[in-house]
Amino acid sequence: MEPMTSEEAHAYCAAKAKASGSNFYYSFFFLPRFRREAVYAVYTFCHEVDDTVDHPQAGNNPREQLSQWRQEIEAMYQGTPQYPVTVSLAAHARNLNISKSYFQELVTGMEMDLTNTRYATFNDLYLYCYRVASIVGLICLKVFGTQNPRAQDYAINLGVAFQLTNILRDVGADANRQRIYLPQEDLAHFDYSEQQLLEKKESAQFLELMKFQAKRAHEFYAKAQAIYETLSRKDRQSLLAAEIMRGVYFRILTRIQTSNYAVFGPRISLSPAHRILIALYTWLRTSLINRFTSQL
Repeated sequence: MEPMTSEEAHAYCAAKAKASGSNFYYSFFFLPRFRREAVYAVYTFCHEVDDTVDHPQAGNNPREQLSQWRQEIEAMYQGTPQYPVTVSLAAHARNLNISKSYFQELVTGMEMDLTNTRYATFNDLYLYCYRVASIVGLICLKVFGTQNPRAQDYAINLGVAFQLTNILRDVGADANRQRIYLPQEDLAHFDYSEQQLLEKKESAQFLELMKFQAKRAHEFYAKAQAIYETLSRKDRQSLLAAEIMRGVYFRILTRIQTSNYAVFGPRISLSPAHRILIALYTWLRTSLINRFTSQL
């Protein structure tokens, strides 16, 4: 079968992103068309590689599939992509000067889910968060056109904050798959056993453990915010989509906290209307702040 044309591939990625209902989708509305197409392709790439590990098709070997993704990344940078998503990505990676190493590192992060179902320390977990989330942020900086090198630390910290938020709300779902992302050193510190978590036992120790994890996530949001405030007006404008994502994920984190960490039940999420309101609020706030600072 012949590869899709670039136009067909761009449409494929846009449709996949829209159909996903992801928190990220609502942050892309305010991007110019070519940047929006690029971020749709990045999202679709992440989603499809992640599905290779989390939702493998019957008869497929996830390790072999990831190896094929690595080969496809090489083909993408050699100008011979075959998958719809890499056909779309190829032009964007070239035009926006996105490093091939970012995509390879992302696959390495996904690969960790095939070998690691536990993390002994937070340092171990941090590496995982960096590979599966912060790397996406670094790719997005290229897509957004952000120039200041300090924005890289913003993207890294925000990516870790997002992934820690995901880990917190998916504690129950991950336990169903026999995965525990909360560091083993933290479970020991709060005297909450792995078996209790797998059995979804709520207790005072569990609440203290979760409060500690939420506090850590807040620290990474705060680090990102502190860096954001040092950036120029132009760079802050370029990060509007990232700031919308920050608003959405930060709200999810606060909902986890106000639910008293009810993460063993239905997945905590925001409605599409709520996410759109956050997007509009963030756009309005950013526009007003930038207009005010430009007049100083």
